[in-house]
Amino acid sequence: MWFEILPAAGIITVALSVPIYAMYGLQKLTLGNAYRRNMDERFDRVMYQRDFRLTDNPYIMNGLEAVQDEDDAEKKKEKEGEIKKEEKIKSQEQN
Repeated sequence: MWFEILPAAGIITVALSVPIYAMYGLQKLTLGNAYRRNMDERFDRVMYQRDFRLTDNPYIMNGLEAVQDEDDAEKKKEKEGEIKKEEKIKSQEQN
């Protein structure tokens, strides 16, 4: 009869759906986030790299507030340069 196919259809359905639902747990375990970003297109890969560079976590939504102003970036570089110069002077004084 027609209902004899139901157990086999159920087994096939479960077997095909297990990997889909298992990926949720595996990604949560390995990536720390249950969802992956789609990287099929080049633009998506570039945006992933940009978000990773800006916040070190590509799963955080980034807007303009995540992008540093040029003035702030220059000041930060200048401060880092001054700190390095001071460290060099201190190390030379110790020698």
